[in-house]
Amino acid sequence: MLRRRKGGEIRRESQAAVGDGDKKENEGRNEEAEKRIRRINKKWNCIDSCCWFVGCACSMWWFLLFILNAMPASIPQYVTEAITGPLPDAPGVKLCKEGLKANHPVVFVPGIVTGGLELWEGHLCAEGLFRKRLWGGTFGELYKRPLCWVEHMSLDNETGLDPPGVRIRPVSGLVAADYFAPGYFVWAVLIANLAQIGYEEKNMYMAAYDWRLSFQNTEVRDQTLSRMKSNIELMVATNGGRKVVIIPHSMGVLYFLHFMKWVEAPSPMGGGGGLDWCSKHIKAVVNIGGPFLGVPKAFTGLFSAEAKDIAVARGIAPGILDTDVFGLQTLQHVMRMTRSWDSTMSMIPKGGNTIWGDHDWSPEEGYDCSAKKIKTNDTPMGDHNGTWASEDTTTNHVHYGRLISFGKNVAEAESSNENRVNFKDAVKGNNLINTSCHDVWNEYHDMGIEGIKAVADYKVFTADSIIDMLHFVAPKMMKRGSAHFSYGIADNLDDKKYQHYKYWSNPLETKLPNAPDMEIYSMYGVGIPTERAYVYKLSSTSDCYIPFKIDSSAEGGNNCSCLKGGVFSVDGDETVPVLSAGFMAAKGWRGKTRFNPSGIKTHIREFYHARPANLLEGRGTQSGAHVDIMGNFALIEDIIRIAAGATGEDLGGDQVHSDIFKWSEKIKLRL
Repeated sequence: MLRRRKGGEIRRESQAAVGDGDKKENEGRNEEAEKRIRRINKKWNCIDSCCWFVGCACSMWWFLLFILNAMPASIPQYVTEAITGPLPDAPGVKLCKEGLKANHPVVFVPGIVTGGLELWEGHLCAEGLFRKRLWGGTFGELYKRPLCWVEHMSLDNETGLDPPGVRIRPVSGLVAADYFAPGYFVWAVLIANLAQIGYEEKNMYMAAYDWRLSFQNTEVRDQTLSRMKSNIELMVATNGGRKVVIIPHSMGVLYFLHFMKWVEAPSPMGGGGGLDWCSKHIKAVVNIGGPFLGVPKAFTGLFSAEAKDIAVARGIAPGILDTDVFGLQTLQHVMRMTRSWDSTMSMIPKGGNTIWGDHDWSPEEGYDCSAKKIKTNDTPMGDHNGTWASEDTTTNHVHYGRLISFGKNVAEAESSNENRVNFKDAVKGNNLINTSCHDVWNEYHDMGIEGIKAVADYKVFTADSIIDMLHFVAPKMMKRGSAHFSYGIADNLDDKKYQHYKYWSNPLETKLPNAPDMEIYSMYGVGIPTERAYVYKLSSTSDCYIPFKIDSSAEGGNNCSCLKGGVFSVDGDETVPVLSAGFMAAKGWRGKTRFNPSGIKTHIREFYHARPANLLEGRGTQSGAHVDIMGNFALIEDIIRIAAGATGEDLGGDQVHSDIFKWSEKIKLRL
């Protein structure tokens, strides 16, 4: 019995022990589950908070947008004026109050990339895009199907025209270039202000064209030049015989130079209008941001598919642009596409070393990049004879004539220390092409290592030698380009060879029309560092690459504030240097010269750049930047007055803030 009692106690104790063990085990499991739940809850609470924050922000944005659209138009203006003070009247409103009315018909000539392009025929990958914009607008197709987009935006490498099975055409009407993208105006502000004094579509015309094509090919394929001629004639006839005011912007300036020679020339090469056509139909040509003599960044775009901003991006994140990411070589695709656009070759600098300088001389030598000039756009700073007085206080000595230098030390060295090897004697070989390139073709694949090394060993390229270099690195591209554009200076403008269209967009190889009553204006921004010369280096070798790149690590330091991120800057509008925008009006065409035999009056109107005072001002009403200047109130007022009948003398003659007259005098050019 005692044994049974002890056995029972033992069993109870063992059961209790097992129960305690199970209880502890369950407690451990529960505690572990609770920790797991807390971790999950904590994780999801963070995600929930982010979602709630984004949702609330979006809801608040749409609510405020609804309120803004629902409230009377005067309330936002009242709020803005409460913060910034009274806003000035827009130029159109101001001049309407002065009694100005629509007078001369107006023709807009857009520049490169700012005009919309739409699809009329495409490959299977572009299904559903008939008459949708592939360029301009939202650029939605670029993000959805980038390789298909590049394929359709590229032109044929042999002809410079449409590739088989593709037709892309310019958008027509004022909407072709009023906005580049939603909210980013190009011509819209100017159009709206002209409308304030009575202009509408019957006396405004957007001369849209496919800006990818060479200028003569826009006529060959689309008859764009003929359409412009017919529309100008119609506008003159339907507006009481009043001549038109032409307003080209950026590359449109070169395009219209080409047009003025084309319209005079006999058919079939020209429009057959005769030598007095411009005199009969054009009151004034108001050029905005005109790259008359080209832009140095056109070299780098063709050479390495980059400029200052792209070079910085390559320096920060080289893997994104230089290597094979998800099968896309971004810069290689950009180069393949843009090298098929013959229009880009129209902006290669013209005039060679005579205009742009050589190894040890340049017109802008001594320019002080750190100097800040405070001037207003209402005060003329130069007189009618083209004199300009300024003191050169800088110690900077930049060799701007060395447009491309391989190495900072080469860019800054004395020319006597340069040991160069002529790349023309190099033998191309050791083909770089292989299967990892994913059909991305550019002519660097055909150069080989020896050819690439020869270019770098030449070390310094001026405006003269860089043309030869482009023929060496991209012979097929330059063969097409050389058939449509020329970059020299004419010895004898009466030579019959200058009757060919390849010379018509170069102001140094053609004459202005016989139109003594016509006026030419050069309006452009100043006061912004603008690309002028570059420091380059070789890229690291890989299977599929662009072998040259701007050396974004090259900095000038205290001795040279003009060198930043591998780019030497000078005065300009951020895209076009002052020398290119202003030289022809300051000297090349001023008075009767061999380039201007009829003595057409030329006027320079410079607009010193001022940043927006606050966010409410948008892109600024005093901007001098290359595109933003289209919203500059002072420039718009000048244009409206010219369209209403004013002359250059009525505007006050030249308005100069830069050293353009001083620099022009340094250029030894036979006039």
